Amino acid sequence: MGSILETERLILRDWRDEDAESLFKYASDDRVGPAAGWLPHKDVGYSRAVIRTLYAKDEVYAICLKGGENEPIGNISLTLEGSPERPLSKGEGEIGYWLGYPFWGQGIASEAVKEVLYHGFVELGLKRIYSGYFKGNNNSKKVQYKCGFKPHHVNTASRVYMLGETRIEYINCITRTDFLATKKSQN
Repeated sequence: MGSILETERLILRDWRDEDAESLFKYASDDRVGPAAGWLPHKDVGYSRAVIRTLYAKDEVYAICLKGGENEPIGNISLTLEGSPERPLSKGEGEIGYWLGYPFWGQGIASEAVKEVLYHGFVELGLKRIYSGYFKGNNNSKKVQYKCGFKPHHVNTASRVYMLGETRIEYINCITRTDFLATKKSQN
């Protein structure tokens, strides 16, 4: 907790209790949560509880626009500890993200993902980072391919616990070597 990442347009920072109203404003939209595998937030109290539990961890960032009154418009996280459903080896991580609907299609998610990739590979020394999307979530698919992720495997029966359903999930991967080669070619 406590680290801040910056890009040309964004500040990625820790979530705070006072962010609950903003979180609710964007996470209550039916177009956002279900595509990512979670239920839309029903009230500010629920959003505050999410901030205090799920978002109160290392490497979980509120996505804020510079000059935007520091209001969170989405979330991005770099998970370093796997789970039984999503095992990770030493030197691996997984990026998850979502963005409020009014900010879709502006390259914001890609900008945030690229910054977290840089942080993971260069500052934390990771060797491989994964990210996934559910079938039909073409926005996340575009972000991942734009950021250099390549297909790794498909989970044909990925359990989406919050929604009580099973979906097809595409898992993509990028290595430090590929990321640094792409970064070098862009300079």
